Amino acid sequence: MLNLFVILAAYLIGSLSFAVIVSKFYGMDDPRTYGSGNPGATNVLRSGKKKAAALTLLGDALKGLLAVLAARWLQDSLELSDTTIAAVAVAALIGHMWPIFFGFKGGKGVATALGVLLALSWPSALVCALIWLVMAFGFKVSSLAALVATVASPIAAYFLMPAGSWVIATVIIALLVLYRHKSNIQNLLQGKESKIGDKAKKE
Repeated sequence: MLNLFVILAAYLIGSLSFAVIVSKFYGMDDPRTYGSGNPGATNVLRSGKKKAAALTLLGDALKGLLAVLAARWLQDSLELSDTTIAAVAVAALIGHMWPIFFGFKGGKGVATALGVLLALSWPSALVCALIWLVMAFGFKVSSLAALVATVASPIAAYFLMPAGSWVIATVIIALLVLYRHKSNIQNLLQGKESKIGDKAKKE
């Protein structure tokens, strides 16, 4: 029961959509109503509010980081297995993608995945973050940077993570992020994908 409770708690933490929360705080439009309709930092940036986008990015990453770090901190005292920690990591991301507090309409999970990865293995997260930065600054396309970093994450995890179940969790997380980017993949193939900083159109 304790294992299930910790996993459920991680899902609820992940369900806090900072794109929506930050936008409401600043009196901005709901990010699900403009641009890509995705409640994430990249779409919030399309509103022109750089501070709101930065806070969204930070909040979404921190919730993944804290959910997994809390579980790891309690691992010995609650006798949680490494598999439970892996499930917590996946649950936090699922919460972000399908948040119970926001009608199960969430983001694509890049920032939260990075936070989760950082809590599981900071060297793995560092490798992926560097790949994202190089791709983002080189091509100015957030989704392309995210996709390349996502594909690289299981490879980094295989060499750098201490537990096999955590590597499996990273593979699941990568597959979920790729699934949520399927429309972006189509746009990239058609040369229609927006670049970082492009202004949004209201739906």
